[in-house]
Amino acid sequence: MSLGSSIAGLFGRSPIRPLQQHYDTVHECACSLAQFFDAVIAGDWDKARTLRKQVAELENQADELKKEFRLNLPKSLFLPMPRTDLLELISVQDKVANKAKDISGLMLGREMSIPDPIADAMRSYVQGAIDTSAQAQKAINELDELIETGFSGREIRLVEELIEELDRLERANDEQQIAIRSTLFKLEKDLSPVDVIFLYKIIEWVGDLADRAQKVGGRLQMLVAR
Repeated sequence: MSLGSSIAGLFGRSPIRPLQQHYDTVHECACSLAQFFDAVIAGDWDKARTLRKQVAELENQADELKKEFRLNLPKSLFLPMPRTDLLELISVQDKVANKAKDISGLMLGREMSIPDPIADAMRSYVQGAIDTSAQAQKAINELDELIETGFSGREIRLVEELIEELDRLERANDEQQIAIRSTLFKLEKDLSPVDVIFLYKIIEWVGDLADRAQKVGGRLQMLVAR
């Protein structure tokens, strides 16, 4: 069965399951960064290359799912929410996978090393971004229940609480970024200026990944508000 026909079959009466399947793939892509960073910190470039390929393949899968979603999204008046909102939501979701691919691509291309004094903090920081994505996934996976209850009652409160926790995780990731940048600043004199520039770039991009996951919750919150 082709990807297109399987997605078309998933739609049935509602586009929500394909939307959730897309984020499942996006989150799997983000999760691959944890092992990728472990390989980079260990200087195991063969393993890093394999994991980068995995990230890229998952990002490509997410991209295909996004395209199929757009092609198969019904144009009828019977969608559970505005068509434009659904298209915007899947576009926001897709940007999480894009950033994971960007991070792994730059680090592998330059065979970047992570200085020992920030290695553990970087692992924790990357995991914090992944945790933010996991929370976005939880919120998206409640969308079908939300529709079934007519955007009301206990379910809408549950989704609001999931989004509040998502915001908290993203703020915590911001705090981790500040701490890592502060430590790196103290190490600058002992590192190559070019290496320092790219380390700051990667630190920024990991924060962007968490920020993009938080924006998924932001789009979902807009849907709930309507």
